[in-house]
Amino acid sequence: MDMRMIREKLAEAGQDHLLQFWGELSEAEQTELYLQLQSMDFQELSSFFQNAMKVSGHIKEEKIDEKMEPVPREALGSVTRDRDMLKGWEEEGLLHISQNKVAVLLLAGGQGTRLGVSYPKGIYDVDLPSHKTLFQIQAERILKLERLAEERHKVKSTIPWYIMASGRTMESSKEFFAQRNYFGLKKENVVFFQQGMLPAMDFNGKLILEEKGKLSMSPDGNGGLYRALGAHKIVDNMESRGIKYIHVYCVDNILVKVADPTFIGFCVKKGADCGAKVVEKTNPIEPVGVICKVDGKYQVVEYSEISLATAEKRSSDGRLMFSGGNIANHFFTLSFLKDVVQIHEPQLQHHVAQKKIQHVDSQGQLIKPDKPNGIKMEKFVFDIFQFAKTFVVYEALREDEFSPLKNADSQDGKDNPTTARHALMSLHHRWVLTAGGHFVDENGTKIPAIPSSRNGPSGTVTPDLNQNLKDVTDLPIKCEISPLVSYAGEGLEKMVSGQVFHSPLVIDETGIHQLVKNGL
Repeated sequence: MDMRMIREKLAEAGQDHLLQFWGELSEAEQTELYLQLQSMDFQELSSFFQNAMKVSGHIKEEKIDEKMEPVPREALGSVTRDRDMLKGWEEEGLLHISQNKVAVLLLAGGQGTRLGVSYPKGIYDVDLPSHKTLFQIQAERILKLERLAEERHKVKSTIPWYIMASGRTMESSKEFFAQRNYFGLKKENVVFFQQGMLPAMDFNGKLILEEKGKLSMSPDGNGGLYRALGAHKIVDNMESRGIKYIHVYCVDNILVKVADPTFIGFCVKKGADCGAKVVEKTNPIEPVGVICKVDGKYQVVEYSEISLATAEKRSSDGRLMFSGGNIANHFFTLSFLKDVVQIHEPQLQHHVAQKKIQHVDSQGQLIKPDKPNGIKMEKFVFDIFQFAKTFVVYEALREDEFSPLKNADSQDGKDNPTTARHALMSLHHRWVLTAGGHFVDENGTKIPAIPSSRNGPSGTVTPDLNQNLKDVTDLPIKCEISPLVSYAGEGLEKMVSGQVFHSPLVIDETGIHQLVKNGL
């Protein structure tokens, strides 16, 4: 170990406090800290800190209402407003999938800390009848979509799956996939790579020790994707496979349509290099970022950045003017992604989050602060919208496509295992009704059905739009349909039309399973 070099490097950067406990560390701890410090570019970190703090201070002072413009209609596709276009967009998407031009890119760096577990979110089981995890559900959707494209175009299709994990989720995620034989996907088509990490800093730019011999580190945000794509040569890998279009999404959405052919087809038909899928805000003050134009460029504007008056503005059709809630679900062309990685990534600014960061003080005592004592810096995946030449927005139905898993179960809670489970079972229940099946209660009485609140399509292979039904129940009927049976509600008629079912109902590749007296 070249300690002289490290000490000089730290002194020059004003970070020599990081070695204050060096003499108390074991040899193994010294080696670990040395390697951490050796890998740091302190000049770059200082630049990140200065720029991030400058931008953060500027944003706090400025409301941007006057600069905001809604997404123009010509750049907008919508499940409810463009029903006659959906079939054509879907066909376009399936064609490109059949030609092996589509890849999916999963952002899976998050641990389930807020869920009360220490393992990756993708491994979480929300207690479906099948006990499938988020990873398995998404893998099976990819498999089914490959088969649908093959059935339609009579050629074998492959959708490569690129999974960005963090240092904390990488090994456990890879092990989980390997133990389960990649859920039927080919190992060579599941590509893991690791996002970068950045050290936490105090408000003066000093790096923080979480232990005497260990820096406090955290992932660099989902926008760290672009740096990681370059560092691990993922774009080169995509290019070598002939990939042209990439669908990017977050692991925690149990309803995500992975590589959604309708969304991809819409973006391709529009000639877009970048696109975002959104859901309509439930109300003006829902705390979600909206996609709009600011100074003529597309970006996500956080709910805290605009006034209530702007949030409440409505268009002539009565809908909120700024209604497109961001759900971290995006489309990129490979050429656009290459430009972002090679040209634009260094221009992206870090966002600052003030955090309560556990650390050791100058006496070596572990401190768990009760108020923010430092910052973590991160980039966001949507920061690159500004560089798109042709940007489009696709509005999906929330009840069909968005139910994130973020929090542990609690009374009156949201975005938790119960709401995620109910969302999926409710969707599958609607699929059964739309395909002509019905449910009866424990007395054998038929549960009446009414039109769905949005009366929109439930399937990618679109069913009759006027027949999208749901039952009159407060809680969803327990109903789970394997993605290997149906990707988005298609193909169920032959199995359920005219049939009467009891809950719970499970339909998987082995058949239909219903409640009997002692369970399934």
